[in-house]
Amino acid sequence: MTFINFFSMVVNRAGFTLTLVLAAGPVSAMGLLTAYDAALLHDPVYLSALAENQAGQEYKVIGRAGLLPTVEYSYGNSKNKAEQTKPGITGLPVKTHPDYTSISNRITLRQTVFNLETFASYRQGIAETNLSDAQFDGRRQDLIIRLVLAYTEASYAQDKLALLVAQRDAFAEQKRANDMMYKYGEGSKTDVLETGAKLDVAQAELFAAQDQLTTALNTLNAMTGENSAHLDGLVDDFTVEPQALSVFEDWQAIASNHNAKIAAGQFALVSAEEEINKSLAGHAPRVELNVTYSRSNAETLNTYQQDSTQSSIGLQLVVPLFSGGRVSAVARQSEANRDKVRFDLQATTSKVMIELRKQFNASRSSVTQMKALQKSVNSATLLVQATKESVKGGMRINLDVLNSQQQLVAAKRDLAEARYNYLMVLLKLRMAAGILDLEDLRAVANYFSTDD
Repeated sequence: MTFINFFSMVVNRAGFTLTLVLAAGPVSAMGLLTAYDAALLHDPVYLSALAENQAGQEYKVIGRAGLLPTVEYSYGNSKNKAEQTKPGITGLPVKTHPDYTSISNRITLRQTVFNLETFASYRQGIAETNLSDAQFDGRRQDLIIRLVLAYTEASYAQDKLALLVAQRDAFAEQKRANDMMYKYGEGSKTDVLETGAKLDVAQAELFAAQDQLTTALNTLNAMTGENSAHLDGLVDDFTVEPQALSVFEDWQAIASNHNAKIAAGQFALVSAEEEINKSLAGHAPRVELNVTYSRSNAETLNTYQQDSTQSSIGLQLVVPLFSGGRVSAVARQSEANRDKVRFDLQATTSKVMIELRKQFNASRSSVTQMKALQKSVNSATLLVQATKESVKGGMRINLDVLNSQQQLVAAKRDLAEARYNYLMVLLKLRMAAGILDLEDLRAVANYFSTDD
């Protein structure tokens, strides 16, 4: 078997070779969608965001509570001893020592009729819950990005290791051939040394690649809670799908309406406006409806031998007159905070649009890059074959063959990296637009297939 044919066979079977390197037995590959399902259950960053969103749902409930009636029940039971002096029949004071138990039961209902602060708190609670939902939507999309990034980095490290295994094995085969030829006087010592040096470098690169793969898998496993040692690889027929939107302004319009960070900033601005309304409400009157029903026994010393039942209903008006300047100060502070939120929203919008433009441009340039790198792989493959023929004709030497093989490995590695980057760019573009969802993840998952 010639060196070139051997190298091609090893590259084509790189996935099988890598499996043998990673484990002694068969390895079950973890797919991208499987990894995502696992991350939903185990990724601590996502679970933290989920808990935070659950807490955020209570803002609207808390704000609404001020508009609803409050009902209180109170019960009192006390033992009393007293000394009472009253005029007697003869006109002389007579002292008595009542010893009695006082019991009281009271139910009170309060209902806000007019309170600007309560109304503002209700609207603010809705805004805060919407803010929490927007933030969670962004973190949900961020989970997809982080997971795919970790998965592609591990998968790329896996591909890189497979290529280096193929290169190492090819150099080892070439060295055995050089040793045999030198033994029978048909080769040179230089060829043996050159191939040996290349083999040593390839082995060193292989060790480094193994460490990179271990680190990448550990990062992914920390998100998924799994312990997978092998991932699906990219399909051989890597077809670039055309973008539904080819004009940047279309993406820009979508981002303005759907980007999670922009939406969160808008809800934060609404909340800040309501905080101002709450502060200004300190100058406004408040009206409250009070309903009370009470039953008591021996409530006071004068009525300790009596039972009483009382019902009352009425309106209470409270008019603030002076608070030492606190209301005005809090209002000014709230207005300044509102201005800060508005400026933060402007800055966030600018960052989103810059990121959107970056990913839009990258999505277009990455396609051109992949086409160029595919041509590079094709050229490098032909170069290997041509160099081999030139060696036979005495026009090239053993070192040229080794260098051409390294060039082919580098071209394949760069093409794989460009393909992974292309997938990430597609997802990042849709995240910047605010429309990244599970269907996009499924679309990316179609670019992967198991080696089984």
